[in-house]
Amino acid sequence: MPLEEGRMHRFVADLLAEDGALVEPLEPGGLEVLAPPKLQQALGVAEFCRFGFGPTFPEGAQRVGIESDWLARFERVIGERGRWSRRVLDPGTRKVPDAERLLEKELGLENATYRLLDAAPAWTRYLVLEFRFTALSDEKRAGTQRLAINLATGAMPDVLPDRMARFLAGDGGLVSDAGLVRVWGPVRDRGLVRDGGSADGAADNGDSALPEDAALPRDWDRARVIDRVRSALPARVEAALAPFVAGLRRRLDRDLDRLHAYHNDLHREASRRAAQLAAGDAGRQREDLRIAAIAQDYRAKLDDLAHKYALRVTVDWVQTLDLVMPVHRLTVQIRRRKAERVMALDWNPLARRLEMPPCEASWSTERPRLVCDEALHLVAPAGLAPCAGCGRTYCHACHRQRCPKCGHAGAVSAFLEVATRSDNDAPAPSAPVVRRRRSTPATAAVTTP
Repeated sequence: MPLEEGRMHRFVADLLAEDGALVEPLEPGGLEVLAPPKLQQALGVAEFCRFGFGPTFPEGAQRVGIESDWLARFERVIGERGRWSRRVLDPGTRKVPDAERLLEKELGLENATYRLLDAAPAWTRYLVLEFRFTALSDEKRAGTQRLAINLATGAMPDVLPDRMARFLAGDGGLVSDAGLVRVWGPVRDRGLVRDGGSADGAADNGDSALPEDAALPRDWDRARVIDRVRSALPARVEAALAPFVAGLRRRLDRDLDRLHAYHNDLHREASRRAAQLAAGDAGRQREDLRIAAIAQDYRAKLDDLAHKYALRVTVDWVQTLDLVMPVHRLTVQIRRRKAERVMALDWNPLARRLEMPPCEASWSTERPRLVCDEALHLVAPAGLAPCAGCGRTYCHACHRQRCPKCGHAGAVSAFLEVATRSDNDAPAPSAPVVRRRRSTPATAAVTTP
């Protein structure tokens, strides 16, 4: 049985058994199920039923696959289970790297200086949020994207979810190049963001593996988490969709070339016939009308292509993991001219990297970092880009909505602009040649319900 079919087979068997059904394997590649009333209602099946997963399946079995509506049925069965979980993870003791050398290698500040104040072991919490995105144009593309947020420092280590992939998929420990990872703590079902809990952010589920003196960061309020997600997620989804968008552009360019060649030939032929006739001739007037109709039809076909290749991206939250683990925390003083700022940076023993603070204008991980003069925000070069209206350089983290000098609206994010076409790109009825309109798939703003 192919790998994906085997996964679906095991998933359905485990899910039905967990919900009280009697499940027996049935060859070839099927299941025989005696379902309780609750499962019958959720799945829309009879009490006794058979499921098939491969190209050939048992007689009387219903085919189950990801291309059908079965995923929606299984979602009804799962409900809110697995939406929120907490794990305490300890990668074990590890030699901590030299803090000074680590900062020299990882912390690149092009217009400021820094000084190490302290380095000590600590515990922290990560919110690992998983989202499902769907891109819809002339084709459909779906995928998942994870965001990890360090609740103590605000860092967003993109490498951590990848290192934790096997851990996120299972209930047991993880064996990787970092060694044996020990995991404690039961799964608990919660919402996107915790509405309650103890004041220090510690679990109320008996995490006895935590040291008694472990100080954990507090929960972020819901508005802060959602604001961070709305700022940080679009650029990462855009990067994940880059090959898909590149394919859209190639197909759009191909269709535009065909459309341009067809109408350009019609336009040239009508213009040639009109040039051979006198100005007041009735035939000349007919050819002029034909030229105008060709240009109008060309514009209409361009609008059809714009609708066909318009890209809409939607993002839905899937689940949240509250991950507790030890780190090595560096306290660093940032200096810019006469101003100072103290911030904490964590070295993660699982990722084996220093977690760089994200750009405070776009929350991206783009490097290097620049420090603004007003509030010493750490931003990417785009975060100090000049205003498109007046040309003044300003910090986009201090002034997120508009330029403080001229009021020109600007944002440092992805998927915030809808591609538009200039009226100058459209051919005029009297133009000698139908010109090709530039190709850019329109993109709608990413939404995070």
